[in-house]
Amino acid sequence: MVGVAVSYATDPDRAVAEAVTQIDLAATCFLLVLVPEGLALGPLSAALSSRAQGVPAFGCTTAGQITPSGYDSGALLILAFPRRHFRCASLPFESLSGMSIKAVADEARRHEARFPHTAGWNRLALVFVDGLSKREDVLVSTLQTALDSVPVFGGSAGNGLSFRETHVLSDGVFRSDAALMLLIETDLDVAGIGFDHFLPTDTQMVVTAAIPEDRLVLELNGAPAAQEYARLVGCPVDRLSPRVFAENPMLVRQNHAYHVRAVHGAPGGAALSFLSAIDDGLILTLGRGRDIVETLDAGLDVRGAQGRAPDVVLGFDCVLRRLEIEHKHLSDPVSDVFRRRRVIGFNTYGEQHRGVHVNQTFVGVAFFEAEGRGRELQ
Repeated sequence: MVGVAVSYATDPDRAVAEAVTQIDLAATCFLLVLVPEGLALGPLSAALSSRAQGVPAFGCTTAGQITPSGYDSGALLILAFPRRHFRCASLPFESLSGMSIKAVADEARRHEARFPHTAGWNRLALVFVDGLSKREDVLVSTLQTALDSVPVFGGSAGNGLSFRETHVLSDGVFRSDAALMLLIETDLDVAGIGFDHFLPTDTQMVVTAAIPEDRLVLELNGAPAAQEYARLVGCPVDRLSPRVFAENPMLVRQNHAYHVRAVHGAPGGAALSFLSAIDDGLILTLGRGRDIVETLDAGLDVRGAQGRAPDVVLGFDCVLRRLEIEHKHLSDPVSDVFRRRRVIGFNTYGEQHRGVHVNQTFVGVAFFEAEGRGRELQ
């Protein structure tokens, strides 16, 4: 259904050359290119332009890949979406730091209006965003509102586990401070997926001082944010780390559900830097983890018509989940689940689920061979 190509070559031209031999470009509508840390982006875009035979290529840098073998870190992963089952129209967004909400909404509406709807086909939007832009929340909520009934899913671009500059590929160029929306139609049945592995505890905190535009919390419960968080999770301030943040997330309640607001760091040992939107007065609830392998397997147990399993799941899996998984030495059983559930995708710096930007969450779109009318995306 969806072609999958993998190369471990460190030379970009050789990597693309190896990958395109594994897919049928003549039958392909578009390529989704998921790039490992360290692969030179300029030569990579040039190789795609020269070797993809005119097939449009979109994608982003990643914090890790999910290949047919499971978790990986050094793979150039190219997914080929066949014309037989897919139609696509792309809309890039540049200069996110200065974007106008109204302009984004107007562009999205015009973009959808220009994309004729095929009778009986399902429509969805995939969004790829610079994972360090700090604009994902407002962008995806604006797109979901503008597109109304078209569900929006996606992931924030990454760059390894180091939170360095991230890039999005569109129009043959890798850009930072940018995003891409792919409006997609398919005759396949589809189902949206979104879940984490945390439950709320009774421990709550109130943001009493913040710099929202920088996603920076200065105070929790009237105390220095890092110190108060460290006290509540039982960890010395100087021992706070990505692993501690990943295993002790803070949750926000929205529409009767809890979403993770992940902590990125503790700059200066006083403030807390977040990967999602925060504001003064926000109530945060400390989360408690459940078994991450069991919840992954259960969350991916989606079924199509007549109880069939998906033919493929396009997955957006938070890098903080991967950090926890690797710390607990669970990479092999998680990769086993991904293989069995036919998941391909990448590790993100944030996830987009029906227009909501979240963290430490698995988001995906499952595709099934069509049997009657398509399922509504959840």
